[in-house]
Amino acid sequence: MRDTDERTEDAVVPGHRVEVYPVEGMHCGACSAAVERALNRVEGVEASVSLPAETASVRIVEGDVAFSVLEQAVADAGFRLVARNPLEDRAERERERLRRDAERVSVTRRRMITAWALTVPIMIWMVPEMFFGTPWPSAIVFQVGLVVLALPVLLGPGRETMASGLRALVNRRPNMDSLIALGSGAAVLTGLAALPHHFGAGPMIMNYAGVGAMIMAIHLTGRFVETKARGRTSAAIQKLLSLEARTARVIRDGQELEVPIASVVVGDVMVVRPGEKIPTDGVVEHGHSAVDESLATGESMPIDKSEGDAVIGSTINRQGVLRVRATGVGEDTFLASVVRMVEQAQGSKVPIQEFADRVTAVFVPVVLAVSLGTLLGWLLFPDFFHAVVDRAAAFIPWVQPDLGRASLALFAALAVLVIACPCALGLATPTALMVGTGLGAENGILIRDGAAIQTLEGADVILFDKTGTVTRGEPALTDIVLAPGMTEDEVVRIAGSAEYGSEHPLGEAVVAAAAERGVALAPAIDFQAVVGLGVSALVEGELVLVGSDRLMRERGVDVAALDEAAADLEARGRTAMFVARGDRLLGLVAVADRIKDDSRQAISELSALGLRTVMLTGDNERTARAVADEVGIDDVRAGLLPDGKVAVIREFQAAGQVTAMVGDGINDAPSLKQADVGIAIGTGTDIAIEAADMTLVHGSLTAVVRAVILSRATFRKIRQNLFWAFFYNTIAIPVAILGLLHPILAEAAMALSSITVVTNANRLRGARLDP
Repeated sequence: MRDTDERTEDAVVPGHRVEVYPVEGMHCGACSAAVERALNRVEGVEASVSLPAETASVRIVEGDVAFSVLEQAVADAGFRLVARNPLEDRAERERERLRRDAERVSVTRRRMITAWALTVPIMIWMVPEMFFGTPWPSAIVFQVGLVVLALPVLLGPGRETMASGLRALVNRRPNMDSLIALGSGAAVLTGLAALPHHFGAGPMIMNYAGVGAMIMAIHLTGRFVETKARGRTSAAIQKLLSLEARTARVIRDGQELEVPIASVVVGDVMVVRPGEKIPTDGVVEHGHSAVDESLATGESMPIDKSEGDAVIGSTINRQGVLRVRATGVGEDTFLASVVRMVEQAQGSKVPIQEFADRVTAVFVPVVLAVSLGTLLGWLLFPDFFHAVVDRAAAFIPWVQPDLGRASLALFAALAVLVIACPCALGLATPTALMVGTGLGAENGILIRDGAAIQTLEGADVILFDKTGTVTRGEPALTDIVLAPGMTEDEVVRIAGSAEYGSEHPLGEAVVAAAAERGVALAPAIDFQAVVGLGVSALVEGELVLVGSDRLMRERGVDVAALDEAAADLEARGRTAMFVARGDRLLGLVAVADRIKDDSRQAISELSALGLRTVMLTGDNERTARAVADEVGIDDVRAGLLPDGKVAVIREFQAAGQVTAMVGDGINDAPSLKQADVGIAIGTGTDIAIEAADMTLVHGSLTAVVRAVILSRATFRKIRQNLFWAFFYNTIAIPVAILGLLHPILAEAAMALSSITVVTNANRLRGARLDP
């Protein structure tokens, strides 16, 4: 078997498909921006790079592109694009990624500890000189000693940062490591520049070698904490994959065999006992049980499953023994599709991020220019800067106006270098997006594109399809009105017996109601369907009629006693059917597409969130209005074909309204595409789901409410992160230019800003999605 590199050498990324690849070597927003630019320069490629996920989402918009082309483009930018081994399952890849993450945390921890072990002696040695002005044991030994002790910090635990930063400068793609390398390196070099003065051969220059060591130590501390925190942002995918079954019990050659999950193929029959996970997606061939599908739907109540019912891989069989025929394995399972969608969403970008990306892309070169400008400004206009420092010295202890002009210039330039890091900007949006999309997946809200989060957060109108969305999409018996002397079960028995041969949904609903009630039906003969009116059949030797008032009158049955009740039911959106035996009226039954249990609650909660609700349906005005009144929707548009629904959405958009469409059927696909956000009900058709930006795995409308709350909570975190990232740099850089910020404090603040952004995003994991 050829190894991974050999397989990927000829691999081709197919057009119009999004592939997610790991990227190695990224440390900051400038790094991810460089990778993204490199990939987008490849003809026919659209790419989005996520720093916290350390992935590149690549979409081929024209033709096919060899992976080697993408790999080389990233390599030219100084990073490594990692191929996905097609023979390795997703869970194994995730375990390998977790191993790499754990190793990275261990390495950064070791570097941090080593750096501080080398830096603390420097700090202790600097105390006599800082507080008493007396270097110990002598000025020469002190000056040389600081440099000698500081160099191992930069060349030992700080070696990777120094190499990465200088390499990026040579390649003319400076990044955060470049700022740290220049700042700490320049600080140590001041120690060498200060030596001639102590031999009477040069100007007085402050020795910042110890400061350089501390800058590197603090930087490595920040990188360790950030690496550890960023590992938590991908917890959703880890949690999903941890639920995957590892083995399956399959029947082969008449024997039960326990095999690895990767060995299961489509068509295998699997035996699943109570308490076990269903290995893959499939269909129940034998048995009856209740299955816990909370993994997929977020709903805690088990769902009854029997022969012919579809089951989802990795859900838990709670009761009986099931035999399940595998229909989806490997990358074709529901769980794999969820993980794939989450990966793509976490690698996508929201519109608000575009500005931050533009700033990040030019931030490091601008900072280098500002740092150089600060150095020159202090040297060319010392009087102005000295005036500021003289005033500040009274209340800022580290400001030393008595230092020489060159020392103060270096002090300010170093502070600018290390304070102005684009990391917080680069992490602000994608970390919150990763946590938000992961939280959504855990709650049955699958987000295809991160931009949908920002759009839904600003939505003004939620439009609903009726059938299958607000209602169950299955006609059911809703009402029974009795003639004198009859019982409900008897009316259902007679009507169901007559309808048993019917293929009409209304008749099937009556037969289903009889089964639910445990009513035994009588044999019927001479069944006839009277088109548009109802049915007739001989039941127990007597003619039974089930249908409209017109059918009854044509057959000589007087329905006057129940006319008013029938009219009332029809006004409420039901289809009323009279039931007669011979010429005697027995009662009437009403059938309707029942409203979902939580529809009224969901509409009420959406209204409380300030959203306008509208129902679009192809049904008649009377039925549509009855359903809308029952759930609390004021605006109803009835009798619409698919293009009519699209036209209504365009009307709202033309008025400046941001729209979200919720639907489940094939006829909803155009309107889901037209709306600013398309939300598909997971119980609907694959076409509707494919057209949508979000998919609600469970069919309940309360999931729409949770999706709105999730989008608002996620976007709130994004705004908070961007505010603090911009605010921090806006305040800190001018202070550093004026020489009022010590380089050590500047590096500590820079590290803290990145940690704050990642920590704030992770707080979203505890958000409640219930109103």
